[in-house]
Amino acid sequence: MTRSGFGGLAPWSRLARRTGWYTGWLLAAAWPVGSLLADEPIPVHARAAKVLLLAHRGASALRPEHTLAAYALAIADGADYVEPDLVSTRDGFLVARHENNITETTDVARHPEFAARRTTKRIDGQSVTGWFTEDFTLAELKTLRARERLPALRGTRYDGQFQIPTFDEIIDFVAAESSTRGRVIGIIPEIKHSTWFRQLGLPMEDKVLRTLQDHAYTRIAPIEIQSFEIGNLKYLHARLRNLPLHVRLLQLLGESGERPGDVLAAGGHLTYAEMERPAGLAEIARYADAIGPATRQIIPLRDDGRLGRPTSLVADAHRAGLDVHVYTFRPENVFLARNFWQGTSPQARSPQGSIAEIRRYLATGIDGFFTDDPALGRVALDEYGH
Repeated sequence: MTRSGFGGLAPWSRLARRTGWYTGWLLAAAWPVGSLLADEPIPVHARAAKVLLLAHRGASALRPEHTLAAYALAIADGADYVEPDLVSTRDGFLVARHENNITETTDVARHPEFAARRTTKRIDGQSVTGWFTEDFTLAELKTLRARERLPALRGTRYDGQFQIPTFDEIIDFVAAESSTRGRVIGIIPEIKHSTWFRQLGLPMEDKVLRTLQDHAYTRIAPIEIQSFEIGNLKYLHARLRNLPLHVRLLQLLGESGERPGDVLAAGGHLTYAEMERPAGLAEIARYADAIGPATRQIIPLRDDGRLGRPTSLVADAHRAGLDVHVYTFRPENVFLARNFWQGTSPQARSPQGSIAEIRRYLATGIDGFFTDDPALGRVALDEYGH
């Protein structure tokens, strides 16, 4: 079944392009007036049949990330997909945390019974100190409560209220929301630190696939699995040929000079910059359906912090047969290009600025985007005609 069977969700990219479904139409570049105007026009590209709104860790601008509350708000605000980042517990359960280091996103530091587990590890070439999911059982993690990762920007109102959810719990929750709301909601899990967990004897890829097969909802719902690594996506690509699942694969791209974790672990030299070149994109298209670059890889910032000219990455990816799902739009000034700020405080929210910035990126022809505030993303898409 193609995505056309899922309540209007975007079709499978390659099928869509072959059948002409992806031809789109041109949009006049009518941007907001005043301080939100960009200095230079940018090319307007053919639009995807439906640009996907991807809730980054849920509605993480408004609720602690990777909690059922964050996913609930994201769905209520119109997200097409919700994103759980997946890490492993010591006893092999998949839980949703952006990192296996849970120091910033839970109250673990307030639990004296776990004080001795604070440690330093070297993960993907970086020295990291804190508490790590692989040192806790699921039962122990369930005694913790989530807290806001960016308290200076987003406050602490909801700290201490929500548990760390498992992947199974998230799927059950999304299935219930889908039934209640009468629309299909996709799930776009990211497998974090794949090589690290495999080296610990806690590989996640087959567990992710088994979990998807175990739930009736994920056997029919649109699923897209992401990773910054390469080897695990190639492994999943091979495994999915023989499984009755509707799963796409997304190759995430880090900063240009960085190397994927599995490349780094193997002593390789391949960088994300090389992967973004036409030859690199052609190789990605052999095992993945989409790329996930950062926003500034699509439209870089100028020296003054304002948006510059778009790169060719979207067009190059489309020529290789890949969709482009960019990350991450956030509504606070500190994360926005300077031409979209409202007021002068870096900490201030700029809802209209975020909407205007998203619309600038939509004009480049992207196929989907991650945002911390799906309500603003939905406004941008509605104004844009999606």
